[in-house]
Amino acid sequence: MVDTARLSAAVATARQQYEELKTRGLKLDITRGKPCPDQLDLANEMLALPGAGDFTAPDAGDLRNYGGAPQGLQQLREIFSPLLGIPVDQLVARDNSSLALMHQCVATSFFHAPGGAASWQGQGVKFLAPSPGYDRHFSVCADLGVELVVVPMTAEGPDMDVVERLVADDPTIKGIWCVPKYSNPTGITFSSDVVHRLATMTTAASDFRVYWDNAYALHHLRDVPDVLDDLLAACAEAGNPDRAFVFASTSKISWAGAGVSFFASSPANVAWFLAHDGMRSIGPDKVNQLRHVRFFQSPQGVLLHMEKHRAILEPKFDAVLHQLHERLGDLGVATWTDPRGGYFVSVDLVPGTAKRVVELAKAVGVALTPAGATYPYGQDPEDRNLRIAPSFPSAEEVDAAMRVFTTCVILAAGEKLLA
Repeated sequence: MVDTARLSAAVATARQQYEELKTRGLKLDITRGKPCPDQLDLANEMLALPGAGDFTAPDAGDLRNYGGAPQGLQQLREIFSPLLGIPVDQLVARDNSSLALMHQCVATSFFHAPGGAASWQGQGVKFLAPSPGYDRHFSVCADLGVELVVVPMTAEGPDMDVVERLVADDPTIKGIWCVPKYSNPTGITFSSDVVHRLATMTTAASDFRVYWDNAYALHHLRDVPDVLDDLLAACAEAGNPDRAFVFASTSKISWAGAGVSFFASSPANVAWFLAHDGMRSIGPDKVNQLRHVRFFQSPQGVLLHMEKHRAILEPKFDAVLHQLHERLGDLGVATWTDPRGGYFVSVDLVPGTAKRVVELAKAVGVALTPAGATYPYGQDPEDRNLRIAPSFPSAEEVDAAMRVFTTCVILAAGEKLLA
């Protein structure tokens, strides 16, 4: 509930602050969840790995050559198998981009649908898009001509009443996008009930797949991490073993531009993936996979490395949340998430003000993620959600950017509610 008297006083102060901000020549950017240089430096030892003379693996022979290890290096998969909760033989390791694997799976299905179903050509394919969600998922569908159907996000995950109704009736709905742990942008982790219902629900399409983008599986920010149920196991138990496509990567663990990615699924789906991936490429960068094996050495090595990431990121998230509570907490003009992991804070504003906040912030030198980016086709129906990405700037820069952000939120709310 907005206290208009309190808001009016806050707007008067914000106007003065905004005029002063115009004089500072700020140039701050909190648009994308990129690792900062300090995070990238954590893996600099990899530049010297695997080292001269270290280019063989038991399951692949000479890694400099073609062939060997069709699923990726066994040693690498053994390190990440327990961390991702995936059996080693159902885990495939590839090059640096899990998004590329998602694009590949969708594109391949237009010619060779999984499970032996008819190819998707001419079907008018649809994917469910829990929103607010990840803009690059939406871009994959836009690039390939797949229609996106918005599903509301709740505090436990996608609104399963809506999901179950839609997939039961429409055979052209072939998939749903999910960031199940520390979701982008809300930071929530899917509840056990949501995971169970995704695994057991009835779908009109036999080749329906849950695109399970577990990008932030290891990206904890607090002492007590969230726990995510095992979707692959839940699907197998429900008699739907082929339902889930699982994706992950080290893009925010080692290096975004030179990491490794993972695909996981049922044995049948892994065979489908490998058969068609073999037409695209002779194989992944096995030398880079060995580099990761030598650097991390074990699952525990990965976890210790992630604690170093947390030490860098946690103060930045604290700066975001402090400014939101301090500046907006008693005004009733915004609500926000308090994530225990991941890379984002999601903020809901007074409806009809998100674009205005972005505009006001840009005018004083702070770049925000475009309003609407967290919805398909860039269209937030209420123009209210904004995604804050504090990872790349310093904590001091995040604090300064959030002072601008909160000032702009107050001004935009005043324009909307006090006019």
